[in-house]
Amino acid sequence: MPPVLWHIELSHYNEKARWALDYKGVAHVRKAPMPGLHGAYALAVTRGASRRLPVLVLEGRRIGDSTAIIEALEAYQPDPPLYPTDAAERARALELEDFFDEELAPSVRSLGWYHTLKEPERVGRSLYSGEPDGRSAQVMKRLTPLFKPMMRLDYNVSEQDAGRAVGRIRAAMDRLDAELQPSGYLVGDSFTVADLTAAALFTPIILPPERPYAPPDDPTAEMAALRDELEGRDGGKWVHEMYAKHRGTSAEVPA
Repeated sequence: MPPVLWHIELSHYNEKARWALDYKGVAHVRKAPMPGLHGAYALAVTRGASRRLPVLVLEGRRIGDSTAIIEALEAYQPDPPLYPTDAAERARALELEDFFDEELAPSVRSLGWYHTLKEPERVGRSLYSGEPDGRSAQVMKRLTPLFKPMMRLDYNVSEQDAGRAVGRIRAAMDRLDAELQPSGYLVGDSFTVADLTAAALFTPIILPPERPYAPPDDPTAEMAALRDELEGRDGGKWVHEMYAKHRGTSAEVPA
Protein backbone atom coordinates (compact mmCIF):
# COMPACT_ATOMS: atom_id res chain seq x y z
CA MET A 1 0.00 0.00 0.00
CA PRO A 2 1.39 3.44 -0.88
CA PRO A 3 1.95 6.08 1.79
CA VAL A 4 -1.12 8.13 2.68
CA LEU A 5 -0.98 11.88 3.25
CA TRP A 6 -3.79 13.39 5.26
CA HIS A 7 -3.79 17.05 4.32
CA ILE A 8 -5.60 20.36 4.05
CA GLU A 9 -5.48 21.60 0.48
CA LEU A 10 -5.04 25.31 1.26
CA SER A 11 -2.54 25.01 4.10
CA HIS A 12 1.05 26.06 3.48
CA TYR A 13 2.37 23.56 6.06
CA ASN A 14 0.59 20.87 4.05
CA GLU A 15 2.02 22.27 0.83
CA LYS A 16 5.47 21.82 2.36
CA ALA A 17 4.80 18.11 2.93
CA ARG A 18 3.20 17.64 -0.52
CA TRP A 19 6.15 19.30 -2.21
CA ALA A 20 8.61 16.99 -0.44
CA LEU A 21 6.65 13.91 -1.53
CA ASP A 22 6.39 15.17 -5.11
CA TYR A 23 10.03 16.30 -5.29
CA LYS A 24 11.19 12.85 -4.22
CA GLY A 25 8.71 11.15 -6.52
CA VAL A 26 7.12 9.17 -3.68
CA ALA A 27 3.82 7.80 -4.99
CA HIS A 28 1.18 8.47 -2.35
CA VAL A 29 -2.54 8.74 -1.73
CA ARG A 30 -4.00 12.03 -0.50
CA LYS A 31 -6.98 12.32 1.82
CA ALA A 32 -8.51 15.68 2.78
CA PRO A 33 -11.12 15.71 5.56
CA MET A 34 -13.64 18.52 5.79
CA PRO A 35 -11.94 21.62 7.22
CA GLY A 36 -13.03 22.22 10.78
CA LEU A 37 -12.98 18.48 11.40
CA HIS A 38 -9.33 18.04 10.48
CA GLY A 39 -8.26 18.12 14.14
CA ALA A 40 -10.44 15.13 14.93
CA TYR A 41 -9.08 13.25 11.93
CA ALA A 42 -5.50 14.06 12.89
CA LEU A 43 -6.09 12.80 16.42
CA ALA A 44 -7.68 9.62 15.09
CA VAL A 45 -4.98 8.91 12.50
CA THR A 46 -2.12 9.57 14.95
CA ARG A 47 -3.94 7.84 17.84
CA GLY A 48 -3.93 10.99 19.90
CA ALA A 49 -0.39 12.11 19.18
CA SER A 50 -1.23 15.14 17.03
CA ARG A 51 -4.24 17.36 16.32
CA ARG A 52 -2.75 19.06 13.27
CA LEU A 53 -2.42 18.07 9.65
CA PRO A 54 -0.43 17.08 7.65
CA VAL A 55 -0.05 13.51 8.82
CA LEU A 56 1.80 10.94 6.72
CA VAL A 57 1.12 7.22 7.15
CA LEU A 58 4.35 5.59 6.01
CA GLU A 59 5.22 1.92 6.46
CA GLY A 60 2.97 1.67 9.50
CA ARG A 61 4.24 4.90 11.06
CA ARG A 62 1.88 7.83 11.62
CA ILE A 63 3.96 10.95 11.30
CA GLY A 64 2.60 14.38 12.19
CA ASP A 65 4.30 17.72 11.47
CA SER A 66 5.80 18.70 8.12
CA THR A 67 9.36 18.82 9.50
CA ALA A 68 9.12 15.27 10.86
CA ILE A 69 7.56 14.13 7.58
CA ILE A 70 10.51 15.44 5.57
CA GLU A 71 12.95 13.83 7.99
CA ALA A 72 11.18 10.49 7.53
CA LEU A 73 11.14 10.89 3.75
CA GLU A 74 14.89 11.51 3.71
CA ALA A 75 15.37 8.04 5.20
CA TYR A 76 12.64 6.41 3.09
CA GLN A 77 13.67 7.94 -0.26
CA PRO A 78 17.15 9.53 0.03
CA ASP A 79 17.34 10.66 -3.60
CA PRO A 80 16.96 13.38 -4.56
CA PRO A 81 18.15 14.68 -1.18
CA LEU A 82 16.71 17.63 0.67
CA TYR A 83 19.34 17.56 3.42
CA PRO A 84 22.87 18.71 2.48
CA THR A 85 25.60 16.12 2.97
CA ASP A 86 28.00 18.64 4.52
CA ALA A 87 27.34 18.78 8.27
CA ALA A 88 27.63 22.57 8.57
CA GLU A 89 25.37 23.16 5.58
CA ARG A 90 22.85 20.65 6.89
CA ALA A 91 22.75 22.40 10.26
CA ARG A 92 22.20 25.74 8.54
CA ALA A 93 19.45 24.33 6.31
CA LEU A 94 17.63 22.87 9.32
CA GLU A 95 17.99 26.14 11.24
CA LEU A 96 16.40 28.03 8.35
CA GLU A 97 13.64 25.44 8.10
CA ASP A 98 12.90 25.98 11.78
CA PHE A 99 12.95 29.78 11.42
CA PHE A 100 10.42 29.85 8.60
CA ASP A 101 8.29 27.19 10.32
CA GLU A 102 8.09 29.13 13.56
CA GLU A 103 8.30 32.79 12.52
CA LEU A 104 6.71 32.97 9.08
CA ALA A 105 4.11 30.23 8.80
CA PRO A 106 1.94 31.03 11.86
CA SER A 107 1.84 34.68 10.80
CA VAL A 108 0.72 33.82 7.26
CA ARG A 109 -2.01 31.59 8.70
CA SER A 110 -3.16 34.19 11.23
CA LEU A 111 -3.31 37.01 8.68
CA GLY A 112 -4.97 34.85 6.04
CA TRP A 113 -7.75 33.72 8.35
CA TYR A 114 -8.25 37.24 9.72
CA HIS A 115 -9.25 38.40 6.26
CA THR A 116 -10.92 35.21 5.03
CA LEU A 117 -13.21 34.67 8.02
CA LYS A 118 -14.86 38.03 7.40
CA GLU A 119 -16.59 36.52 4.36
CA PRO A 120 -18.01 32.97 4.76
CA GLU A 121 -18.27 32.58 0.98
CA ARG A 122 -14.54 33.27 0.66
CA VAL A 123 -13.82 30.51 3.20
CA GLY A 124 -15.57 27.87 1.11
CA ARG A 125 -14.05 29.04 -2.16
CA SER A 126 -10.55 29.13 -0.66
CA LEU A 127 -10.72 25.72 0.99
CA TYR A 128 -12.23 24.02 -2.06
CA SER A 129 -10.34 25.76 -4.83
CA GLY A 130 -10.91 22.88 -7.25
CA GLU A 131 -14.67 23.42 -7.07
CA PRO A 132 -15.11 26.89 -5.54
CA ASP A 133 -18.84 26.87 -6.27
CA GLY A 134 -19.41 23.19 -5.55
CA ARG A 135 -21.40 21.48 -2.83
CA SER A 136 -18.53 21.22 -0.32
CA ALA A 137 -17.75 24.92 -0.68
CA GLN A 138 -21.39 25.78 -0.09
CA VAL A 139 -21.53 23.55 2.99
CA MET A 140 -18.39 25.20 4.34
CA LYS A 141 -19.93 28.62 3.77
CA ARG A 142 -22.90 27.65 5.95
CA LEU A 143 -20.70 26.11 8.65
CA THR A 144 -18.21 28.98 8.87
CA PRO A 145 -20.21 30.97 11.49
CA LEU A 146 -20.14 27.89 13.73
CA PHE A 147 -16.41 27.29 13.29
CA LYS A 148 -15.37 30.96 13.42
CA PRO A 149 -15.03 31.36 17.24
CA MET A 150 -12.93 28.20 17.53
CA MET A 151 -10.72 29.16 14.58
CA ARG A 152 -10.18 32.68 15.89
CA LEU A 153 -8.95 31.25 19.17
CA ASP A 154 -6.94 28.38 17.68
CA TYR A 155 -5.11 30.43 15.04
CA ASN A 156 -4.74 33.78 16.87
CA VAL A 157 -7.12 35.66 14.61
CA SER A 158 -7.76 39.23 15.74
CA GLU A 159 -7.01 42.72 14.48
CA GLN A 160 -4.03 42.94 16.82
CA ASP A 161 -2.77 39.51 15.74
CA ALA A 162 -3.11 40.52 12.09
CA GLY A 163 -1.06 43.66 12.64
CA ARG A 164 1.71 41.70 14.32
CA ALA A 165 1.56 39.07 11.58
CA VAL A 166 2.24 41.62 8.83
CA GLY A 167 5.36 42.76 10.67
CA ARG A 168 6.62 39.20 11.08
CA ILE A 169 5.95 38.36 7.45
CA ARG A 170 7.97 41.38 6.36
CA ALA A 171 10.75 40.40 8.77
CA ALA A 172 10.78 36.88 7.30
CA MET A 173 11.13 38.38 3.83
CA ASP A 174 14.03 40.49 5.12
CA ARG A 175 15.67 37.29 6.37
CA LEU A 176 15.04 35.53 3.06
CA ASP A 177 16.59 38.41 1.11
CA ALA A 178 19.62 38.38 3.41
CA GLU A 179 20.15 34.62 3.23
CA LEU A 180 20.05 34.25 -0.57
CA GLN A 181 23.40 33.01 -1.85
CA PRO A 182 25.12 33.73 -5.17
CA SER A 183 24.07 30.21 -6.21
CA GLY A 184 20.44 31.30 -6.08
CA TYR A 185 19.75 28.99 -3.12
CA LEU A 186 19.70 29.52 0.63
CA VAL A 187 22.34 26.91 1.46
CA GLY A 188 25.15 25.69 -0.78
CA ASP A 189 24.71 25.22 -4.49
CA SER A 190 21.54 23.15 -4.67
CA PHE A 191 17.89 22.98 -3.64
CA THR A 192 17.44 21.94 -0.01
CA VAL A 193 14.82 21.72 2.70
CA ALA A 194 15.54 25.38 3.49
CA ASP A 195 14.49 26.49 0.01
CA LEU A 196 11.43 24.23 -0.08
CA THR A 197 10.27 25.43 3.34
CA ALA A 198 10.70 29.15 2.71
CA ALA A 199 9.03 29.02 -0.70
CA ALA A 200 6.11 26.84 0.42
CA LEU A 201 5.40 28.83 3.56
CA PHE A 202 5.19 32.17 1.77
CA THR A 203 2.12 30.76 0.04
CA PRO A 204 -0.79 31.39 -0.06
CA ILE A 205 0.12 35.10 0.09
CA ILE A 206 2.49 34.73 -2.84
CA LEU A 207 0.84 32.44 -5.38
CA PRO A 208 3.17 30.95 -8.00
CA PRO A 209 1.13 29.32 -10.77
CA GLU A 210 2.77 25.96 -9.99
CA ARG A 211 1.32 25.95 -6.46
CA PRO A 212 -1.42 23.27 -6.33
CA TYR A 213 -4.72 23.91 -4.55
CA ALA A 214 -4.28 27.67 -4.83
CA PRO A 215 -7.27 29.70 -3.61
CA PRO A 216 -9.26 31.74 -6.11
CA ASP A 217 -7.24 34.78 -7.09
CA ASP A 218 -9.56 37.36 -5.53
CA PRO A 219 -7.76 38.49 -2.37
CA THR A 220 -8.93 41.34 -0.20
CA ALA A 221 -7.43 44.73 -1.01
CA GLU A 222 -5.10 44.46 1.99
CA MET A 223 -3.84 41.01 1.03
CA ALA A 224 -3.44 42.04 -2.60
CA ALA A 225 -1.33 45.03 -1.55
CA LEU A 226 0.88 42.83 0.65
CA ARG A 227 1.29 40.31 -2.17
CA ASP A 228 2.34 43.06 -4.58
CA GLU A 229 4.84 44.35 -2.03
CA LEU A 230 6.37 40.93 -1.40
CA GLU A 231 6.47 39.92 -5.04
CA GLY A 232 8.37 43.11 -5.79
CA ARG A 233 11.17 42.02 -3.44
CA ASP A 234 14.09 39.80 -4.45
CA GLY A 235 12.75 37.11 -2.14
CA GLY A 236 9.30 37.26 -3.70
CA LYS A 237 10.74 36.79 -7.16
CA TRP A 238 12.83 33.94 -5.77
CA VAL A 239 9.69 32.15 -4.48
CA HIS A 240 8.34 32.16 -8.02
CA GLU A 241 11.69 30.91 -9.31
CA MET A 242 11.83 28.00 -6.85
CA TYR A 243 8.34 26.89 -7.83
CA ALA A 244 9.12 27.15 -11.54
CA LYS A 245 12.36 25.18 -11.19
CA HIS A 246 11.56 22.60 -8.55
CA ARG A 247 7.84 22.11 -7.89
CA GLY A 248 7.55 19.51 -10.62
CA THR A 249 4.63 17.15 -11.06
CA SER A 250 2.38 15.50 -8.50
CA ALA A 251 3.23 12.01 -7.26
CA GLU A 252 -0.33 11.46 -6.04
CA VAL A 253 -1.90 8.13 -7.05
CA PRO A 254 -5.53 6.96 -6.81
CA ALA A 255 -6.62 5.40 -3.54
